[in-house]
This record gives sequence, structure tokens and C-alpha cells, in this order.
Amino acid sequence: METNRNPDRPEVPYWHVWTDEDGVSRQDRCRMSNFEFASISSGAAPSWIDRLSNPAAHVVVLVLPAGWVGEWHENPEPQWIVPISGRWFVETMDGTRVEMGPGELSFGNDQNTRPDERGQRGHRSGTVGDEPAVLMLVQVERAPARSRPCLPE
Repeated sequence: METNRNPDRPEVPYWHVWTDEDGVSRQDRCRMSNFEFASISSGAAPSWIDRLSNPAAHVVVLVLPAGWVGEWHENPEPQWIVPISGRWFVETMDGTRVEMGPGELSFGNDQNTRPDERGQRGHRSGTVGDEPAVLMLVQVERAPARSRPCLPE
């Protein structure tokens, strides 16, 4: 059986939590698509690689207990959120609520929101279901200076 040596260029979906020009947090579905078919190191078979433009500064692993809710707050740093197990949700100021589990990604980039009429800013998040959610956060050194969804490729 022959393997496909150069498969179709992939697209990887993610949710982007961002702040608009009015200081309101929002969520949009975006896609990573700047992949190159190459070897990650000498001797390794080629695979699709997208080297993101924002280098990692810190990696943090969180275990959120069942029933945990982080009331309204901003992401402490721009960060990729990678669910490892369990399910969690993110609700933004525009009323969008997204639930995610393993295999789904979110980029938290809602710094500099403005409080709404109830004093809420940023987003709220929490676990879904009756088990803990384990999340890996990959915090980046800087955030793109933009007030629109989807990171530049």
C-alpha cells in the first residue's frame, strides 16, 4: 500500500476570544492554515507544520474541579488553551457561550475590555459536567495589536 507523501494542506479550527474596538469581548471561529509539509527534525518523516508567530513564554497546566466557575475576568496573558480532558466553557461579553473538550483549541486574547453596565469584563469560564477539566495554557510573549478576530498567519 502506498502512502500519500504530500497530503492536502490541513486547516485546524480554533476559537478566538478577542476584544473589539468598544472594549467588548467576543468569540469567533478561526482556522490555522499556514502549514508547510516538512520534517520537524533531521531524520523525522515530513508532516504538516505551522510555526506560530508568537513564541511561548510559559506553559501552565490547570485542573478545574467539577462545578468550578471563574467569574468575569480577562485572560491574564494572551494564551492558547488546550483541553486535555473533561469539558469547559467560555462565555464572552457579547453573550456567546462555547463549550470545548479535548481536541478543540481556544486563543484567549481579551485583554483591555471595558466593564459593561453590570461591571462585567472579559469572559467567564467553568467546567461542564461532573468531572474536572484539565487544561494546558501556552502563554505567549505578546498579543497581536488588533481589534478583530483571527490571528494573522
